[in-house]
Amino acid sequence: MRRRTILFILAFSGFSLAGLASCSNFDYYAQCVSGHVDVMRRCRPIPQVIEDPDTRPELKKQLQTILEIRDFASRELRLPENGSYRSYADLERPYVVWNVVAAPEFSLEPLQWCFPVAGCVAYRGYFKREEAERFADGLRAAGHDVTVYGVAAYSTLNWFDDPVLNTFCNRPEPNLAGLIFHELAHQRLYVKGDSGFNEAFAKTVELEGVARWLASRGEGEGHGAYLAEFHREEQFIETVLEYREKLKELYARPLPFQQKRARKQEIYDEMRSAYDQLKSSWGGSHGYDRWFGEGLNNARLVSISTYRVLVPAFRELLGRAGGDLEAFYTEAAKLGKLPVDSRGEALDELTRAATLLPVGMLEGEPGPL
Repeated sequence: MRRRTILFILAFSGFSLAGLASCSNFDYYAQCVSGHVDVMRRCRPIPQVIEDPDTRPELKKQLQTILEIRDFASRELRLPENGSYRSYADLERPYVVWNVVAAPEFSLEPLQWCFPVAGCVAYRGYFKREEAERFADGLRAAGHDVTVYGVAAYSTLNWFDDPVLNTFCNRPEPNLAGLIFHELAHQRLYVKGDSGFNEAFAKTVELEGVARWLASRGEGEGHGAYLAEFHREEQFIETVLEYREKLKELYARPLPFQQKRARKQEIYDEMRSAYDQLKSSWGGSHGYDRWFGEGLNNARLVSISTYRVLVPAFRELLGRAGGDLEAFYTEAAKLGKLPVDSRGEALDELTRAATLLPVGMLEGEPGPL
């Protein structure tokens, strides 16, 4: 769940140190550049890693599967054919970056930071956890709700060839394929300053891609497990969004801060109880215990809710394209070129139409979501 909701991708900005206006900006961009350079210098072509006698057998097998997934992405999903995910780097750490998300104490609108190419995003990514925590401490001192979380992969939006990393290469095959499809989808289409659009588009490509990949391998059982995980995630997010609305209503009321603070905590406690009830229907799955265990605040809620709301709209768009991915990409790109208000209206119309379709997705033969 962490890689998808959270998150979730460091939007590389085509860094230009010469034009920075402040020391804080310079320091941030400098760590981005040095961190990315360190990742790239560790890269080796995957065939070379596979042929290396010192490479562990399980890693060789994983990397061979990744090459097959990568070829499938371009051949069958019409995703970019380039050097991304054709090299491997071992970072010797569990995450490639750590993202910082912040929101005011009584607001669900996240703080945003703007970059030359990526536009405005609701997070700051750091290649070293201690630097992320230091930045987060400053935001906490200013009275904001803050969360810091690790990210297994990021996209440079086709500025560089993104490598396979040790931080994600050992995932189950459907999840691994989904991650690669998701990241390549960002290279196919990215709308500056609209994280909700970008993530929902990439998630739709991911889901459709995994269905087609597993069907091509005759792995129906793996598809079923992947769908079950997806549906649990959907239920979890629906629960969180329900309590987000309660918090939003609370924050809009003209109450004393102390009273708001107390009611805010009550809503968080209610959310935990709702999750416990939901979890009891999952047959022993405890996938989100850690998320709750890390503590709830506005920033944590913001960090998981930016893109699922629009996924039904893109499912509908793919359905209208008859499952033709090239036609789907063309129509999605047209939406991305619309003015913000017009784009929102078009996506709202698609979402309303999608509610008339079955809730279940990707069931049966691969095709339109």
